Amino acid sequence: MRKKTFAAALLLAATAGLALSACGSGADSTSPVTAVSQESDSGKAATVLDQPFAKPDLVLTDTHGKKYDLRKETQGHPTLLYFGYTHCPDICPTTMSNIAVAKKALPKAEQDDLRVVFVTTDPGRDTPTELGKWLKGIDPQFIGLTGDFATIQAGARSVGISVEPTTKDKNGKLVSVHGTQVIAFSPKTDGGYVLYGEGATVDDYTKDLPKLVKGANP
Repeated sequence: MRKKTFAAALLLAATAGLALSACGSGADSTSPVTAVSQESDSGKAATVLDQPFAKPDLVLTDTHGKKYDLRKETQGHPTLLYFGYTHCPDICPTTMSNIAVAKKALPKAEQDDLRVVFVTTDPGRDTPTELGKWLKGIDPQFIGLTGDFATIQAGARSVGISVEPTTKDKNGKLVSVHGTQVIAFSPKTDGGYVLYGEGATVDDYTKDLPKLVKGANP
């Protein structure tokens, strides 16, 4: 397995290796993200963190228009957290679909116990209704959250993921630039202890989820 130590200092994404993505735009970003120092690399998709993240203290609005306290609602449950947006044409839907397919390989009880939380980085367009429609087509059990952008941005940064305001690219298309990592939180400690990049496949999640739902290292 790989291990990465998250430092307090901020470095450029190009240096840190946690690049931001403007989904579908092909644009690169030099916005700062939390720096990492890689200790070893076995080629596995999962990166086990030396210092787990605390779960973001986020109270947002779910797809039913109700308040959702992330820490309270997911406490004691295996949780996968991802920041993205529904208008993304590539990375976001691929990531969520990969998780959805892998989740189906779990026993029913473990599927019900797993919390997959998608927090929008584009709250101006991703209303509760829009989030609900989009996630229903991927997995009706997935949790979609929206709310104040500043709150979402702060929550993402607390787990080392940069999120920038939605802007127009050179072609006039609205894009949301954000980190594309999935963070797995342990049901035992509620700490975010495993990180997946956008290259994680269905097979990677299928192999790792049976361990993640138990709070074990993949």
